[in-house]
Amino acid sequence: MISYYFGSKLKLMEALLEKRSLHVRVSIEKLLEDSMLEPMQKIEKLIDEYIDRVMEKQQFFKIMICEQVVNKNPVIIKLISDLKLKNAEQITKLIKDGQKKGAFKKNIDVVLMMSTLIGTVTQVMISLDYYREFHNLQSLSDEQFHSQMIKKLRTHIKTLFNTILSYEA
Repeated sequence: MISYYFGSKLKLMEALLEKRSLHVRVSIEKLLEDSMLEPMQKIEKLIDEYIDRVMEKQQFFKIMICEQVVNKNPVIIKLISDLKLKNAEQITKLIKDGQKKGAFKKNIDVVLMMSTLIGTVTQVMISLDYYREFHNLQSLSDEQFHSQMIKKLRTHIKTLFNTILSYEA
């Protein structure tokens, strides 16, 4: 069926990546246009959306991790890299807007900042059982645990980003 609908596994991966990354670009464009939110609120909203998306679509993100780590197909690696670059360019616009408004420091390394977000969220996603056991949270239902983890993760990432971006730190 993959061959019939997409032509190849590569074309299927391309379609999946394009669909997922389009969501990020549209979301950032909406944030850039939103004059009601302060620059840090825009970043916080971006963080919330990313965490929600990863935690809801864990299987997709696990596949993407495997494709980047295990797959040696240069076409897929290039495709993933190009999509990351497009998203980083959009996020850079958000950061520059905040800098123009005096809310963010200069010389922000967007790639490292986004690597912090992606790496932390990904590590939490693949280590949920470890986190649950380490903190002895087995008595919580899966729903309670999931909700608690999302709250903790949001707070943690927002604190890091506030430190990276603002003059307050």
